[in-house]
Amino acid sequence: MTTADFRIDHHALAALHAQETQRFIDTHPRSVALSGEDAAHYLFGVPLHWMRDWPTPATLHVQRAEGNRLWCADGHEYLDFCLGDTGAMFGHSPAPVARAIAAQAQRGLTAMLPSTLTSEVGRRLAECFGLPRWQVTLSASDANRFVLRWARAVTGRRKVLVFDGCYHGTVDDTLVDMDAQQRTITRASLLGQVHDLALGTVVVPFTDIAAVEAALARGDVACVLTEPALTNCGLVPPQPGFLAQLQAACRRHAALFVLDETHTVSSGWGGHARVEGLSPDFIVVGKAVAGGLPCAVYGFTEAMNGRMETAKHAAPDGHSGIGTTLSANLLAMAALHASLGEVMTAAAYDQMLATAAAVEARLRETLQQHGAPWTVTRLGARMELQFCTEPPANAVQARAAMDEGVERALHLWLLNRGIVITPFHNMLLVSPQTRFGDAQPLVTALGDFLSAVRA
Repeated sequence: MTTADFRIDHHALAALHAQETQRFIDTHPRSVALSGEDAAHYLFGVPLHWMRDWPTPATLHVQRAEGNRLWCADGHEYLDFCLGDTGAMFGHSPAPVARAIAAQAQRGLTAMLPSTLTSEVGRRLAECFGLPRWQVTLSASDANRFVLRWARAVTGRRKVLVFDGCYHGTVDDTLVDMDAQQRTITRASLLGQVHDLALGTVVVPFTDIAAVEAALARGDVACVLTEPALTNCGLVPPQPGFLAQLQAACRRHAALFVLDETHTVSSGWGGHARVEGLSPDFIVVGKAVAGGLPCAVYGFTEAMNGRMETAKHAAPDGHSGIGTTLSANLLAMAALHASLGEVMTAAAYDQMLATAAAVEARLRETLQQHGAPWTVTRLGARMELQFCTEPPANAVQARAAMDEGVERALHLWLLNRGIVITPFHNMLLVSPQTRFGDAQPLVTALGDFLSAVRA
């Protein structure tokens, strides 16, 4: 069966979506009722408005999560390939982290003073990610925000460079888009923004090293902040050699090289930088680093540590705009200690990467059997089903490959068959608890979907 023959029957797709919507309502009465109760107390009826982005007529309510499984309020069990959108990448409630949290809860939650575990946590961070110096925050958004402050402080430059389609949390400087003339513009969806973000940010196409060189040559860019691969506009892996070229360009133009590994920590033990042998000035890791507890870290070189100390000593006393009261709290440090020592291990990565490769192979086989002109793009334990024949090379291509109608119908179809994938696009994560056999229900459901919507 050839991909040239494959077409989506949009009438069948619409009928399927309506059918699956009713199926969800019929089989999830408790979640439907809880959604109604929540509506009286929360914006859009959910405690975080992103939670309404799931393609269900009422929000699925989770009763329990363990390993790579979820159980909802109606008692249904799900294979979880979303894993908290990376927060639970190493499985829900890892036993070592759960034990550490329970024990620390009896000994104090926060004190704005270092834990007795701090030194060992620092040693484990350095061993894993290869950078000697660290700071701890509550989220990757905070970590990225603080790194940009440090970068501007130590370089004396005001601008940062990011890539079109980037995702670095809620950091204002990164919430920009690139228009048709490749100019930097404030993202239209950004709420309550009063400052022109183009005054402090430059955006260029991902993997376009010539555009990077041109922007850095102006001499006003403090740092390049990038994910090793774009992950939020659709998975866009770097072209071979691009990140090494980017690092070299930063060195030539005295701009700092910053890697946000929050999502690409899926690449392997130590993150994508370690896999590719890169030497960034800063690394940011959040979400999964403490087993899903709110916590993130940023690491930096010894040379950068000296420059940061100099910048801080040169500034007047007072709030630096860096840090929050609950950062590095006792509970987070206990979770971080357990996660680094017993969960985010090289052996765990070996298991995850082998399983992810097997899941990818089964997905590709299913697409080929049905003649679907789609591809599977994988980055270690992270992969994405994309509606194009080749992995996209930049954000423009990634966006062009998206089909919201197909995507939402597919998500709902899978959910009604006990499979959860990330709601924002077709991203799947494999945890250490995911087994080769877990691919079978996934590919069976995908194959049935393709048969149901094919023209």
